[in-house]
Amino acid sequence: MELFTPVKTLKDTPECIKQRDWAYNKIFSAAVSKVRQPVESFFNWFNEKSNIQNASKVRSVNGLWLHCFGKLAIACLTFLF
Repeated sequence: MELFTPVKTLKDTPECIKQRDWAYNKIFSAAVSKVRQPVESFFNWFNEKSNIQNASKVRSVNGLWLHCFGKLAIACLTFLF
């Protein structure tokens, strides 16, 4: 499995290399963004509906599992109704 991120040019990159790679970098970054945007939107919606990131009271692995699956169930019920 690989993680793809948009291309960022380094500060020390010569101008001729920046110009040569500009079209490839732009197309690649656009493709990565098209895939990432729906995923990020889903997880943003999920976090808004369930507030899953607030797990300050969790003290064990079993508690963490209960927290995650409970929040997932809440988000699914919210989606259905």
